[in-house]
Amino acid sequence: MSHPGQLRVYLGAAPGVGKTFAMLDEGHRRAERGTDVVVGYVETHGRPRTAEAVEGLEVVPRQPVGYRGVETTEMDLDAVLARRPQVVLVDELAHTNAFDEDHRRRHPGTHAKRWQDVQVLLAAGIDVVTTLNVQHLESLNDVVEAITGIRQGETVPDAVVRAAAVELVDMSPQSLQRRMAHGNIYPAEKVEHALTHYFREGNLAALRELALLWLADRVDEGLDRYRSAHGIDATWATRERVVVAVSGLEESTALLRRAARIASRSTGGEWMAVYVTRRDGLAGVSAVQLEKLRVTTAGLGGTFHAVVAADVAAGLLDFARGVNATQVLIGASRRSRPASLLRPGVGEVVIAESGDIDVHVVTHPYARRGAGTGRRRATVSRRRRVGGHLMAVPGSLALAALLTASPDLHALPTESMLFMALVVATALVGGLLPAVLGAVLSSLLLNVLFVPPTGTLTIADPENALALAVFLLTGVAVATVVDRAARRTEQATRARAEANALAVLSHTLLHTGDNPAELLQKVCEVFAMTGAAILRRTDEGWTAEAVVGDAPGTPDGGDARITVSSDVAVVLRGHPLDAADQRLMSAYAAHFAVVRERREALAESRHAAELAEADRTRTALLAAVSHDLRTPLAGIKAAVGSLRDPSVTWSAADEAELLAAVEIGADRLENLVGNLLDLSRLQMGTLSPLLGEVDLESAVGWALEPLPDAGRVVLRLDPATPTARADAGLLDRVVANLVENALRHGAGAPVEITSGPARGSDGSPRVQLRVTDHGPGVPGGAREDLFTPFQRLGDVPQGDGLGLGLAVARGLTEAMAGTLDARETPGGGLTLVVELPARAPDGTP
Repeated sequence: MSHPGQLRVYLGAAPGVGKTFAMLDEGHRRAERGTDVVVGYVETHGRPRTAEAVEGLEVVPRQPVGYRGVETTEMDLDAVLARRPQVVLVDELAHTNAFDEDHRRRHPGTHAKRWQDVQVLLAAGIDVVTTLNVQHLESLNDVVEAITGIRQGETVPDAVVRAAAVELVDMSPQSLQRRMAHGNIYPAEKVEHALTHYFREGNLAALRELALLWLADRVDEGLDRYRSAHGIDATWATRERVVVAVSGLEESTALLRRAARIASRSTGGEWMAVYVTRRDGLAGVSAVQLEKLRVTTAGLGGTFHAVVAADVAAGLLDFARGVNATQVLIGASRRSRPASLLRPGVGEVVIAESGDIDVHVVTHPYARRGAGTGRRRATVSRRRRVGGHLMAVPGSLALAALLTASPDLHALPTESMLFMALVVATALVGGLLPAVLGAVLSSLLLNVLFVPPTGTLTIADPENALALAVFLLTGVAVATVVDRAARRTEQATRARAEANALAVLSHTLLHTGDNPAELLQKVCEVFAMTGAAILRRTDEGWTAEAVVGDAPGTPDGGDARITVSSDVAVVLRGHPLDAADQRLMSAYAAHFAVVRERREALAESRHAAELAEADRTRTALLAAVSHDLRTPLAGIKAAVGSLRDPSVTWSAADEAELLAAVEIGADRLENLVGNLLDLSRLQMGTLSPLLGEVDLESAVGWALEPLPDAGRVVLRLDPATPTARADAGLLDRVVANLVENALRHGAGAPVEITSGPARGSDGSPRVQLRVTDHGPGVPGGAREDLFTPFQRLGDVPQGDGLGLGLAVARGLTEAMAGTLDARETPGGGLTLVVELPARAPDGTP
């Protein structure tokens, strides 16, 4: 099996930078080295130097194809595969192949895009050298449209180009404009338009920057792959990357701002915020705090990352080395100096093990002040603390009395072990402080009662003094370890309970979605609350956005409150929340915040869509009014002006003809204005149909009577058609608009109107009216566009009207609880089908 071929792409910021010339130059170099090179497709665009560069290379003949009645040529993929060269040159990777439907039927394997042809060549083991402009990359399509105002219809998936060796063909905007002005890119007649539109200096500079940045990202990816493949952990400072460690406490925001300022000082610098969670999951900040950090980081232009590691310092350094960071920012430690001396903190470890990564320690107001409220130590209950103190003091005295009463049954080693066991038991029950107190008291009792000389604090034997010192230190150390283990067990139990509750929360959120009332109901169920409300602060006070149960009206009226944002809070009534429930409730608050952001974004999107639609409608209306309303007015004015001209004597026939022209123009103007008014009433929702029983035969007759070409209409109405439930006036307008459209686009052929009974999707009786023409018809994908206001399919200049007839007809039909659809006429043409409710056989509507 052959190895896949290699793809090489010459990337440019705009046409004319020299991509094709560079591709052909590489083809010549490879051919001179003995490589079998052919030209699969090269487009010279009439440029002499490009055509000269093709000479000397073998060219595979192109395949002639027909496209929309025009003969053109495309790359002959089968011929290239049969020739099987080592390298093939294929220009314009994003090109759309111009194959008509007949060619696609005869060749099922034909591809729509040239990059798909290139994929086939690569799969066959043939190397491909190609060209591409940056605006044709799929991921940059929206950005390019915002810059140039032109949306590219031909794009290439980024994954295709990422897998290739990419070389940038660069040229400054000024040089490219000079090439354009000299006629080296486009023909002379297109130069001025190009220089004032797409090839403006600002456009070219922005496209050039896009190409450079996209290629720089690909270079970074390649560098990361190389470092990973070769096991390189050392930092290569190819660009400034700043990693800032955040803890979620009050100083985190200041650290983020400092990192943003440092990264902004270097061109192309970037920064990342990282929060390291301990792998045991027993310590950490709430979901709300993490969400605030993420939002703040994004607002300052950075990226937020959360990683899990057994050790915070090691996890931070592993992340920094993984992203090839040059600097690490950490906050000054909150730990006291004695604590730092006993055990180094995260900052000290990072500084010691950072290697060639620069470490910045940023001071803040909370340094050396302790961890604050961010990480609350687990504590034992008051009852256990009391029990621990009872074991430490009365328990130690009772043990001493018992041992004193039986001196012949034991010696100092046994007495020491019994007191040590009591210290361990005290730590298990009451925690660290009672255990330390018990260790100190036990060592004193051992010294006074059991170490010679007894009854005094004096120790005669140095060995006994050492034993007592070891006893005291061991007792304190064991108490510390036992207390820590007990606290970790309690933390693990609490973390497991919170994890189970969060799992229930996640499952609940999947079912409740974005409904705040349902979320509040779940909150009440989980926390056993009697009521809950989402309150928003306004100028007039607090307003409830969602309410469940006996909900408070103000934050002060509830038993618990969780802040969602600066002006939104979730207030609960029932009982206060303990610390564990507060952390769990913060997860709900984070989701409430996300729901609000999503709903606000959706509302803004809808509002923007409404504004865009209104703007589009306004633009279309102005364009239509400027032409379609002006045409009949111009005819009327010309006819009336002629009749009023005293210098001309008109015969009776001429006068009648001019008056007829006035009447035709007035009728056309009345129809246009009527459609505009109907559309306005439909959009404003002020249309109120008066439904009654309407006979279709009579309604069609009324609608056809004023139409000038009604003689071309053939009626084939089924006598069995039931009476329709409709508004007679609105139905008259619907039928008239449909028939006028059919007469206008029916290519002079007769228009047929047929009717018959039908059934709705729910089985209800319906009446169906069909208006059929035998004109050119409308493609299936464009039929729904017929009913868009101001839409004249094909934009034919001879088409009278504003393009409102079918839009108004559908709106009026739907106002009468009916439907209007477009279907293909067998043999060619268009059939418009109206369905309306029918009177039931028993006479009930």
